[in-house]
Amino acid sequence: MKTLTAYFSASHTTAALAERLAGAIGADLFEIRPAVPYTEQDLNWKNPFSRCNKEKFGKKEVAIEGKIEQFDAFDLVLIGFPIWYYGAPNIIESFLKQYDFSGKKIALFATSGGSNMGKTAEKLKPFLSDTARITAAKVFPADADAEALKAWVKEAEEG
Repeated sequence: MKTLTAYFSASHTTAALAERLAGAIGADLFEIRPAVPYTEQDLNWKNPFSRCNKEKFGKKEVAIEGKIEQFDAFDLVLIGFPIWYYGAPNIIESFLKQYDFSGKKIALFATSGGSNMGKTAEKLKPFLSDTARITAAKVFPADADAEALKAWVKEAEEG
């Protein structure tokens, strides 16, 4: 099974986890980067006029830099992100809209300062084709070890 680890990281916490995960299982790695990088002010969730708030509450798409070559070759796609407002940041929805996930298994992994996955998988399902399946979804501690990550991927493959 060919596996891709795609991730968005605002503060490098999710990036470090994604890199450890991809390395542990030998997966390809793709960073989901906004075409316009976020500044510290953009990420200030305490400011109702910050970019992250405008995007989330305005349900705005986020333009993404770069493309995954030969996306069709992947059977399992692991998608990582920080939890924002009890769900995935809008850039993840934008990412899902860019590719055809038909017939693919998808597993969601996240980092969080205190929230769980909640209904994140259900909220992302409408952005996928009917034949794509989310087989796993989990919030990991930033320092999750390789063995825990491998075990989770095995569950996702079997799901």
